Amino acid sequence: MAEYLDQIDEKKSDSGVQVHDAKTFDAEQAYEKPSGNIEDITGAEFDDPNLDPTAIGDYEDDSPYPEVRAAVANTDDPTIPVNTWRAWVIGIVWAILIPGLNQFFFFRYPSVIIGPLVAQLLSFPIGRAFALLPDVTILGFRLNPGPFSIKEHVLITIMASVGAGSAYATDVVAVQRVFYNQTWNFGYQWLITMSTQLIGFSIGGIARRFLVSPPSMIWPANLVYCALFNTLHQTEYSGIGHRGGISRERFFAYACLASFLWYFLPGYLFSALSYFSWVCWIAPDNVVVNQLFGVVHGLGGSLLTFDWSQIAYIGSPLATPWWAEANVAAGFFFFFWFLTPVLYYTNTWDSKYMTISSRTSYDHFGKPYNVTRILNADATLNLQAYKEYSPLFLSTVFALSYGLSFASITATVVHAFLYFRKQIWTQAKRSLSEQPDIHARLMSRYKEVPEWWYGIIFISMFTFAVVSLEVWDTKFPIYAFVVSLLIAFIYSIPIGMIQAITNQQVGLNVITELIIGYWMPGRPLAMMLFKTFGYITMAQALTFASDMKLGHYMKVPPRPMFWAQVIATVIAGTVQLGVQSWMFTNIPGMCEDDQPNGFICPSTQVFGTASIIWGVIGPALQFSKGQVYYALSFFFLIGAVAPVIPYLLTKKYPTSWFKYINLPVIFNGTGLIPPASAINYVPWTIVGFIFQYIIRRRHFAWWAKYNYVLSAALDSGVALSVIFIFFCLQYPKNGTIGENNVLSWWGNTVWTVNADAHGKPLLPLPEKGYFGPDS
Repeated sequence: MAEYLDQIDEKKSDSGVQVHDAKTFDAEQAYEKPSGNIEDITGAEFDDPNLDPTAIGDYEDDSPYPEVRAAVANTDDPTIPVNTWRAWVIGIVWAILIPGLNQFFFFRYPSVIIGPLVAQLLSFPIGRAFALLPDVTILGFRLNPGPFSIKEHVLITIMASVGAGSAYATDVVAVQRVFYNQTWNFGYQWLITMSTQLIGFSIGGIARRFLVSPPSMIWPANLVYCALFNTLHQTEYSGIGHRGGISRERFFAYACLASFLWYFLPGYLFSALSYFSWVCWIAPDNVVVNQLFGVVHGLGGSLLTFDWSQIAYIGSPLATPWWAEANVAAGFFFFFWFLTPVLYYTNTWDSKYMTISSRTSYDHFGKPYNVTRILNADATLNLQAYKEYSPLFLSTVFALSYGLSFASITATVVHAFLYFRKQIWTQAKRSLSEQPDIHARLMSRYKEVPEWWYGIIFISMFTFAVVSLEVWDTKFPIYAFVVSLLIAFIYSIPIGMIQAITNQQVGLNVITELIIGYWMPGRPLAMMLFKTFGYITMAQALTFASDMKLGHYMKVPPRPMFWAQVIATVIAGTVQLGVQSWMFTNIPGMCEDDQPNGFICPSTQVFGTASIIWGVIGPALQFSKGQVYYALSFFFLIGAVAPVIPYLLTKKYPTSWFKYINLPVIFNGTGLIPPASAINYVPWTIVGFIFQYIIRRRHFAWWAKYNYVLSAALDSGVALSVIFIFFCLQYPKNGTIGENNVLSWWGNTVWTVNADAHGKPLLPLPEKGYFGPDS
């Protein structure tokens, strides 16, 4: 390895580029080489399932994790320009376009998030074009700071990604409009969005020593971006190995083009390839067959889809370690392919009178729950009207998803205590330069972000939140707001450690719903705001930590990273609110189930249903003793006890497969159900098994060179194809292009004319005209 790095150094020195390799930096810092102990090599004070002791490699000069070595260069050049004007111009443009487009697609199903990969790809030729400008100085700014650098590229991608996903607060605004007929002005919307998006950054700053610096916190999703950065900039480093074959650049180009062209079939010309419920086509009216094999309201026993947007809807299977994917798959198969049919066909919770899986709630007439019938004029619960109307019922899949959420909350606390307590204490005392990892030691030369910067962000966003809650009639008191932030603070580090290791994030949405639902029943807006501040504060803290880890891998100084994240978040949130307002004003049938272009607002429907369950009706009328779903409350106990079992087994058999059992991931891995369904999880598991287990074990050289590049190419091709299809073929002429030919042929209609698509229940209503209790 040392000879190979020396060759790279000689090659790059000839081109005038300064390179600091591991040995040079260690000599400068007088770093003491770690001992041969696994803990000293990885910094992990726990039995790390990502670590393969047989593949640690030259840990002094590189990461002990082969996944990291395959994607991340172990060298740094501090003279490379980062904080340039062109990086900010390109980054701000993406901070407008990407969040705007994603907000547009957020209300559509199926949707593909246009992730930072698109910006990452397109920024490369754009940055190269900027580098052709004349090298002159205007008003003190150097017009051309030199060749477009990889660090500029990273900064641009961070600005594109930090606000790329739909801001959670925009769903609060959408639910207020769709479910409660509340359309409040832009000032309220902006203050809520900014405060919920940014207040978590202050927590992320505190948590970075636990979630960013340790080498065992690998953040698998970031490795895809690192691989693509190094591919585009033709970075040579030891981790990609010496395998022959075409270059990674050419491989990416071929795979991206193939993905772009292929998506025209499942995405437009032959949509049955996307909703591939082939068994249901044989027996379209058989309800049981459609429930077991359907992919819209069924359990997905048909197994396959040929649509990458469906496979990657819950995240790329090529980016998550196989052991974590196996935990997710185990949870899905047991709870949704075994327990769900048992509960449904034994008519538990009167489930046979509803479809087996849906993202909406029902009344006892089997119709979508009409929340307006139980509301007072101020959007609070009218208890008498509720008793006269109907209890709220959920499909079996939806109800079970709540039970799993209960279990994941207690399982996370217990798991973190059993496995991570020593790690948390150690990291609290360890500085960046003391990390046993080449990347941390290279990063220690750059100035850290001062703590008072995070303090200013917290105080200003706290003020924004207080103003929005007090000026408008939210019925959400300030003391409840403070409690929601405390929940986020407590859970950020243990959940962040789980995500950094497994690529799976445990959500706090349900526990926050439960707390506020018992505390302040009958206040749906207060419930949504408590959930948003409690959950998204934590989620944004982890987004911040994840981006800081990407900068850590790519050796981008922390201070420019901080400002890029904050400014891009403000821009992105403002743009998303504008796009959302335009959509509700200009798209007919918005958020209706039969919206012709797929703008059925699946997430808004789930969010709105949750606001009814937890906010309007309240958990006391749903989950307390004597209520319909009381049994689900026992999942809290199950979640608390379950992690102890694999922990004790691992202690007794430390080299066994028990160390790979992760109960928070098993309980929470299916947390996107609904709106996700079996069509997303089953093919995801199959693809993950092929690439992350079979190919990685049998063809490691190929996997190391191409796996993450392939993931980036497939995502990028689909994202570009979706944009092209929508704006060129679907949006023009109100979606009437091809309605009498390509859109109406068998391949585009067969999956829509069966019991699965129609969501038919197994049983008709009883003779009394309704199901459930009589009072």
